[in-house]
Amino acid sequence: MDAHILAVDDNPEIREIIEILLTGEGFAVDQAGDGTQALAMLKEKHYDLIILDIMMPGMNGYQTCLEIRKLTNAPILFLSARTKDSDKTLGFSSGGDDYLAKPFSYPELISRVKALIRRYQVYKGKDEETITEVPSHIHYHNLDIDRDTETVYRDGEAVDLTSTEYAMLLTLVTHPGQIFSAERLFEVVWNEPYYYGASNSIMVHIRNLRRKIEVDPAAPTLITTVWGKGYRCE
Repeated sequence: MDAHILAVDDNPEIREIIEILLTGEGFAVDQAGDGTQALAMLKEKHYDLIILDIMMPGMNGYQTCLEIRKLTNAPILFLSARTKDSDKTLGFSSGGDDYLAKPFSYPELISRVKALIRRYQVYKGKDEETITEVPSHIHYHNLDIDRDTETVYRDGEAVDLTSTEYAMLLTLVTHPGQIFSAERLFEVVWNEPYYYGASNSIMVHIRNLRRKIEVDPAAPTLITTVWGKGYRCE
């Protein structure tokens, strides 16, 4: 899997560990010691994944994530010792795609990294056989989805979605009427087994997605909630 990764952490030992682990898996890894340096590097080079610490001097991870989202929709994996649900929710609300707690296991880090990059590079939550059956252009209410460019238009204007938001939307739109539980949606989009706490991730991503595509996010009509069961597009 040919991919470039940016590891952002004020602890050089953690950056070094990440680089050793991921270069051993065939990835190219660059390092940044803080948010300001990371943003400068992102303006000069394309990355397929950003691994981002939260507690950093100057601009923290949440603030950095918001600025990164102005430059790229590449997936962002938060890596932090802050493990409260409120911390994770803030991370997802800032534009992050996934959250891994420190101390992390090496296999789990590699698994999360590969899943995020696979979804970003190949596409997102479906096997290749299923993808071929989906048309390259999809019209759904006032949305137009161009699979060739992975672009979503709302009333003719491009909508800036993260790779995770795009994966969720396409999954739901291409299965009209089908209810996806949080567990099923996670397994399809992340392409890995569901884990405890992932429901909160799904909820925040759905909320962010609705904020971008719905006329009234508080009364959604494109992605509806089936209480006690999950989400669906009609």
